[in-house]
Parts: sequence; C-alpha cells; structure tokens
Amino acid sequence: MSAIAWTAAGSLAAWLWLLLGQGFFWRTDVRLPPRRDPDDWPYVCVVVPARDEAAVLPESLPSLLAQDYPGRAEVFLVDDGSTDGTGELARELALRHGGLPLTVTSPGEPPAGWTGKLWAVRHGIGLARVRAPEYLLLTDADIAHRPDSLRALVAAARTGGFDLVSQMARLRAESAWERLVVPAFVYFFAQLYPFRRIGVRGSRTAAAAGGCVLLRREAAERARIPDAIRQAVIDDVALARAVKGSGGHIWLGLAERVDSVRPYPRLGDLWRMVSRSAYAQLRHNPLLLAGTVLGLLLVYGVPPAAFLLGLAAGDVPAAWAGGLAWALMAATYLPMLRHYRQPPWLAPLLPFTAVLYLLMTVDSAVQHYRGRGAAWKGRTYARPETVPEEG
Repeated sequence: MSAIAWTAAGSLAAWLWLLLGQGFFWRTDVRLPPRRDPDDWPYVCVVVPARDEAAVLPESLPSLLAQDYPGRAEVFLVDDGSTDGTGELARELALRHGGLPLTVTSPGEPPAGWTGKLWAVRHGIGLARVRAPEYLLLTDADIAHRPDSLRALVAAARTGGFDLVSQMARLRAESAWERLVVPAFVYFFAQLYPFRRIGVRGSRTAAAAGGCVLLRREAAERARIPDAIRQAVIDDVALARAVKGSGGHIWLGLAERVDSVRPYPRLGDLWRMVSRSAYAQLRHNPLLLAGTVLGLLLVYGVPPAAFLLGLAAGDVPAAWAGGLAWALMAATYLPMLRHYRQPPWLAPLLPFTAVLYLLMTVDSAVQHYRGRGAAWKGRTYARPETVPEEG
C-alpha cells in the first residue's frame, strides 16, 4: 500500500476507536437523570457574575427571576466592573418583572491571582453563604432558563445524590458561521470529556459547563470553591475537577431547559471565543500543542484528503480507507447536528470546521507568547504558574 493509504488506515483505526472506545461521546441522549420531587425543597441561592452584559440581560435575567420553584430561592447578580450599566439595568428588570428577590452587588477589581469571573463568583458565594443555602446555582449572565429549570436541577441532584449537576446550555446557532462552528464546539468538548464517564464514581473524567452549575454548598466548601481554582481560565472544568477530587459526585449532560442567548454572528466573534482559552486547555505546553495539531490533522484532515487523492490517483486502498473514516466522522456528528436542529449536510463539512479550530488553537498560542493570551472583556490573564500565591 502507498504511504497515503497507510496514513488513511491509521485515521480509520482512530475513528473506530473513537466510535467505540471514547465513552460513546457522540451520543446526545445524556440529559438530566431520572428525578422525583423531594418532600422538602431546599433553599437555593443563584449567583450570576456579569461584566458588560447589558445587551443580553433583558433576555436572560427575567427567566431567572421567573423560576417556578416551590422552595425559597434568591438571585445575586455580581456586577464585575461593567461600564455599560449592567447593574442598573438588572435592578430595572427586577422592578419590571418581579419574581425571585434580586441583590445587585459589586466586588471591585480582582486582586492579582484571580480571574474576574471567579472573583465575582467568590463575592456572590460569600453573600449567599450568610443565608446558609443547601445549593448554589452558578449561571452566566447570557443564559436563559425555562421556568422549571431550577426545579428540575434540584430534583435531579437530590434524587441522584449529586454534589454537582451541570447542563451544557444550548448555544445560539442562527447565523451561517454559528451553524458551522457551534455544534462542533460542543461535539469536540464531548469528545474530550465524554459525558457518560463524568457521572461515574471513581472515573477520572471531570468537567462541567460554566453556564449552568448547581452545586451543593457543603461540596463547594469541602473543595474550597472558588479559592482553589482562582487562577483558572477554563473555570468550569477546574471547578468540576476540584469537586470530584474532594470526593464529590458530579454529573454533566446536554440541556433541554437552558439556552445561551449570546450571539456570535461573525467568524471573528467565534474565533475570539475559542482562541482566548484554547492554549490554556493545553496547559500552555508547546509539546501538547504540537501533538494536538498532528492529532487533528490525522483524525480530521487525512480522511477527506486521502479519499480525494485516492480517487484522483487511482489509489483504491487510500480512497476506501479515507472514505470510510470520513463517513464514520460524519455519522458521529449527525446526533449533535440534530440536537442543534441543523441540516445533516453539514456533517461532511466537519473536517473544514476542525481545521478552523486547529487554526484558532495555534492563534491562541501565538497570542499567549505575545502577552495577549486569555484576553476577555478588557482583561488579560497571566499563565497560572507566573502568578504568586496569596499569603
């Protein structure tokens, strides 16, 4: 066989392993686990860190205030140095819509060694702790919840004995670039952190989706959340690892009642969203970056290239191996496209989207070495190892 055929065969073998050996990551039926209403509904405090979110707050905050929750609940919106009137708008929305009690507060600028979001979360949890709630709901300012969202989360946590229940919000996929990139973002995330493994006790796989995390207060205190992860740029995964590492039982799945309302209409918007943290995901390690680039090329780039080159050159083994790998790739992507209500013809385009993510990851590394890595809303965060510990 030719070198192209052998490389395509390697890619096909990788896809056979991903299909059967990576926790069935491609399936989208991991939803909230079986649940029943508890006899007594626990007290819940909702913490919403917000920085310059006036554009999305009218769609998200009223949905939190309107939660149909049988127990006591209140909302703490932590205004993290906004310059667009986020705090004032939140108060106006509470007066206009009513519902759950809302407290708007601001912690000031984060000290060295803290990301802005986690400093805001710390402030909100500190205020909530005075009320001694059983659960904390950590949710982002761009997340809209169906009226029964909190009720379902609490019921699932109580029924399953989970210390952390997180749902991957359905991200907006309306523009052409969103349709191409967003479902693939969730698909790649599930490939890295198979949802089925996360909920298994003793499994080392741990992840959460920062837009919607119901966390038992005692588990948060045991894991020293958020102090233990105060430098984390990818805070949701770090949070899940801390909770699971301290003996907590966690769960993550796809959402049915939680949606992101933040638009990413242009490629540049999506590019910044991914590249700001991609290199942090690789622990700022150039060897991991090189391995990731080679891996992405082998798994996603080789199948269509081998198929087309094999057809052009009459290399039957290369065409067959590349075509089968490409078909497997597209087949595993179809469930996620259905979840996002997107047409199936987008599935064969996954190699192109993967190359985009490869370029975003490389750009993330370039920006890091230029001193502009992990930049978000006017702040740039240093590599964690370079930040001195607090005394």
